[in-house]
Amino acid sequence: MSHHTETLVIGAGPAGLTAAYLLSKQGRGVTVLESDANQVGGISRTVSHNGYLFDIGGHRFFSKSKAVVDLWDEILPDDFIDRPRLSRIYYNGKYYAYPLKAFEALKNLGLGTSVACVASYLFARANPVKEPKNFHEWVRNQFGERLFSIFFKTYTEKVWGMSCDAISADWAAQRIKGLDLGAAIRDGVKRSLGLGKRRKAGGPVIKTLIESFRYPRRGPGMMWEAAAAKTVAQGGKVHLDRMVDSLCFDGVTGLWTVSARRGDGSRETYTAKHVISSAPVRELVNAIRPRPLSTFNARALAYRDFLTVALIAKSDKTFPDNWIYIHDPSVKVGRVQNFRSWSPEMIPDETHTCLGLEYFCFEGDGLWNASDDDLVALAKAEIGKIGLIDPADVVDACVVRQPKAYPVYDEDYAAHIATVRRELERDYPTLHLVGRNGMHKYNNQDHAMMTAMLTVENIRAGTRRHDVWRVNEDAEYTEAGLSGAQEALGSERLVPRKVA
Repeated sequence: MSHHTETLVIGAGPAGLTAAYLLSKQGRGVTVLESDANQVGGISRTVSHNGYLFDIGGHRFFSKSKAVVDLWDEILPDDFIDRPRLSRIYYNGKYYAYPLKAFEALKNLGLGTSVACVASYLFARANPVKEPKNFHEWVRNQFGERLFSIFFKTYTEKVWGMSCDAISADWAAQRIKGLDLGAAIRDGVKRSLGLGKRRKAGGPVIKTLIESFRYPRRGPGMMWEAAAAKTVAQGGKVHLDRMVDSLCFDGVTGLWTVSARRGDGSRETYTAKHVISSAPVRELVNAIRPRPLSTFNARALAYRDFLTVALIAKSDKTFPDNWIYIHDPSVKVGRVQNFRSWSPEMIPDETHTCLGLEYFCFEGDGLWNASDDDLVALAKAEIGKIGLIDPADVVDACVVRQPKAYPVYDEDYAAHIATVRRELERDYPTLHLVGRNGMHKYNNQDHAMMTAMLTVENIRAGTRRHDVWRVNEDAEYTEAGLSGAQEALGSERLVPRKVA
């Protein structure tokens, strides 16, 4: 039996559910197919284990886009709390505030290393690598070789599992944009002296330096469970346990035929005028029949996977950080989340703490394939080595594996994506790519939502009036940008081309 809908959405993460919510609100037919058999939210879901709640990576709700913030408030009006933002860097047995506090960093590094870092920075600024191609060259130009080796190299290589020389400079330009060492030192001196806490109204904010953020009181999954429920209440459909594995486009009727497989092996078929995909590009292109010429390019795209080991401990040893970056090469853990600092409601017992140790890996490698028992043992040993809690206090644990958490920005990814995009836009005018994996862009939750918001506007207008690929690239809306979706929705600067 075939089901018909005007728009079929693949994936019930932030981008997919944003699109479905807005389309259903407009009274348009929309059906969401999500491969997860149990819950919506994708990487922004909240996992529950014996009453303890935890987030897959930590999701701050902060955006310079008024339209995105207004949509969050519309979907989840009564459940946000304001949380102080605190994160630190752990390196060589010491903690460094992030953003930097100049005097603390000077003390921790020691005078000799600090002087060497400043000298290295000045040398790099005076002798930059022209047209930096990789992450190493980009960061070295911005911060100097010494600071690169201390505060960027180890952590970045943990995250990506590859040399900083093999990571595209696009990654650095997108994720570190708006930060320069001079500004960081000036800001650090002010912070060290307790000055400069207030920002002039309307002044620029660098997203990585914000001092507070909003957060759903029981984790980000609340937002996406609410978005799914409201989509259904507005007449839309949200189906779990549907893995899309075939898409066919009929150029005569203009209709898509989409096949989805359920966990029990049964199949369902859907027809739709539009398809919005937040599925990984590699999987989407591989499912299109007949296969596009750019299938080779899509198959060359790489992903970095991720697992969290949540340790629940009976311990009064607390620390205020939301998370700590582990730059120390002597341990495999890359980051530690402190879920009580995200929201006290994540932890049901005040005498306990719950920490999430995050390990970056490739699906199928030694870490990914390790047994849960071995991963818990590793996490306990490493949390003891770092000194955050005593491994003997751990009373419960849980392992969550997250495939395709991060699209990889290697040297060839941009050319592959350009080829895929060119062919799909030419041959399939009613196929719309949105979100992090859907566009192979390591964007934030609000950027993913904005790609969906602009796509809905395109569907409503019947044109590709808005170029969603400019989100997170245009200087007016990036990590250092100021404008948001409301401006983008009405701005020709973000809509440089129209497709009839």
